[in-house]
Amino acid sequence: MLERLDDRIADPALYGDPAAYDEIFMSLRRDDPVRWTSPAGYRPFWTVTKYQDIVEIERQNDKFINEPRLSLNLIEDEERVRAGPGRGTTNPMRMLVNMDGAMHRAHRNITQSWFLPTTLRKIESDVATLAKEFVDLLGARGDECDFAEDIAVWFPLRVIMTILGVPRQDDQKMLRLTKAILGSTDREITSGASAGESRRRAIEEFFAYFALLIADRRERPTGDLASVIANARIDGRPISEMEAVSYYVIIATAGHDTTSASIAGGLHALLEYPSELEKLRRSPELLPLAVEEMLRWVSPVRHFFRTATDSYVLRGRPIAPGDSLMMCYPSANRDEDVFDDPFRFKIERAQNRHVAFGFGVHQCLGLHLARLEMKAFFSELLSRVDHIELAGEPAWIESSVVSGLKHLPIRYAMRK
Repeated sequence: MLERLDDRIADPALYGDPAAYDEIFMSLRRDDPVRWTSPAGYRPFWTVTKYQDIVEIERQNDKFINEPRLSLNLIEDEERVRAGPGRGTTNPMRMLVNMDGAMHRAHRNITQSWFLPTTLRKIESDVATLAKEFVDLLGARGDECDFAEDIAVWFPLRVIMTILGVPRQDDQKMLRLTKAILGSTDREITSGASAGESRRRAIEEFFAYFALLIADRRERPTGDLASVIANARIDGRPISEMEAVSYYVIIATAGHDTTSASIAGGLHALLEYPSELEKLRRSPELLPLAVEEMLRWVSPVRHFFRTATDSYVLRGRPIAPGDSLMMCYPSANRDEDVFDDPFRFKIERAQNRHVAFGFGVHQCLGLHLARLEMKAFFSELLSRVDHIELAGEPAWIESSVVSGLKHLPIRYAMRK
């Protein structure tokens, strides 16, 4: 029985079934909040399910580091990466999300200022214009659509590609490659290809694409973020092509996928709780609070790993040097010790200290942009839709790392 539970924790299908996930992780929070987990085909790890434990770990970024294991992958896939140019790490690329210490700070500083509220205020009107464009697209589709597939994925993708400097005609390619990496364990998305093979092909295609972009921006720099990254210097030296491409990949993938999941999941929550939807319609000034509740509710980043650098005791469990710990963010955001009535969606929730963006020095670089996009989109949507309801069964991506709705059929009537 215990082994079967371990296998469920690692099974991507669990993350495509929110009710089953909540049932299992509620039980873990109550009975085994720091669980030694040994699923078949995976190296073992500690499953950390409670809010305060995750915050305790994330605060101590010198004792719990990102290298060498960032996320849950089969042993065979990890060994394939180790045998490549990964320098013994299980991470296929050297990206911001798997760096630590001074290296992480230096690379984060390259683009940090671009994602601060003071800078983002300069593009508020551009984001609002794009929000209008995609709500226009919703209206042009008639009175039914798959909101997740037809609208939610495209709006934040175009926002981040505009910032990055990628032309609109390449949006489909960027979305396809993002799905191949972040949705590589979902059978519908990969059409039967193995997760490792799907990721490998997508990464190769990303590298080929962004290598050309680097060469162009180094020869002809513009004011876009691609130029900033391509011409960045750390400790007086230009960053390498590999560093620049890896930076592009994390911005191009994480820069839109989690936001699209939060927009689709946020709308689904409003439809599941129609009294909250009506409250938001009557009081649009509640939108900033509603966005925070959507983020808590959806928690699109399902986990990241940390590795202990020394012996540690967490909730009475002896953590050994080299042990992996799986930070389960959706579980933390349902923690009964932190959130009142956590399984209810409440747009006026006060003191909403969710960890949907992580916590500490590795907190998501684009959190302010995500909030800006969500506010812009829902402000536009709710002002222009008279009626909206579910038109079928929603479906979630089967992925233990980043997940969200892949299908959200809706029926609606636009305001005349």
